[in-house]
Amino acid sequence: MGPMIEVSELTKRYGGKTAVDRLSFTVRPGRVTGFLGPNGAGKSTTLRMILGLDAPTAGAATVDGVPFRRHPRGLRHVGALLDASHVHGGRTAAAHLAALARSNALPRRRVDESLAEVGLTEAANRRVGGFSLGMKQRLGIAAALLGDPPVLLFDEPVNGMDPEGVLWVRNLFRRLAAEGRTVFLSSHLMSEMENTADDLIVIGRGRLIAAEPLRDFATRGTHRAVAVATPQAAELAAVLTAAGAIVEREGPTPEPERDAATPERERPTPEREYPAATRRLTVTGLPATRIGALAHEHRIRLDELTPHTASLEAAFMELTATATEYPAGRPR
Repeated sequence: MGPMIEVSELTKRYGGKTAVDRLSFTVRPGRVTGFLGPNGAGKSTTLRMILGLDAPTAGAATVDGVPFRRHPRGLRHVGALLDASHVHGGRTAAAHLAALARSNALPRRRVDESLAEVGLTEAANRRVGGFSLGMKQRLGIAAALLGDPPVLLFDEPVNGMDPEGVLWVRNLFRRLAAEGRTVFLSSHLMSEMENTADDLIVIGRGRLIAAEPLRDFATRGTHRAVAVATPQAAELAAVLTAAGAIVEREGPTPEPERDAATPERERPTPEREYPAATRRLTVTGLPATRIGALAHEHRIRLDELTPHTASLEAAFMELTATATEYPAGRPR
């Protein structure tokens, strides 16, 4: 098994403010682990403590069993991208990486290899000050890969990247994890987490909210909906409501246009004119299997029973609703 990142009772206080509060989790090799939390949750502070850039008030963070600072020639053990703009603008990309290689006793060939890995070979001799944010992100990833480390940490790595760059980053992280490396990724982009991460660490106000596979977390939201179609909509709605569900009809059903020349008895009823609208329900609070069982028990025919795909964003918003430092719409 490769090296793990282990955080144990990690705490960081700034005066009277607690940024990270007794945080404990493990990041395992061979998987991409996403790090999620609202703004101000303590993600960046946690990453800085793992890398030894900030000292914890209490607790510990280790990489392969020891604090990062004890690893000689750190880039051989951990590669990290925390702030892509934190590069001297007057240096060329190659010179920036060459300085890092020298300070970590890495061979010069790793500079060219890392630039090629991130698609910056043709920009090697350009000054970083003229780079776009996306190019700076690529250079930061090249620096993280320079020592070919088994552990990689990235903070918002796709900021400023175009769709092609985002796809490239996603595939890179999946490949690095497939090679057995430990990949820890902080991002506010739910779509990227859904497409990239295997596991999630979710924090709010410095405290752990969840540490589990992404698939399990996405199904934790209680407000997932099930679409139901039935010719006995009123009857089914009553049964499901009695069982604790919240039932909404899709509609209201529009009234057909009335023609004064058409006798009343020949005018189509709304049900006949718009049968789909009168038969569709959206149900929350009960899983699809329970809805199906109740319909069968009460001899109600179902034409459709479709659980909506679990949404990572919906689960995240629900479970972190009370962990946002300044929630929109609430008085401070």
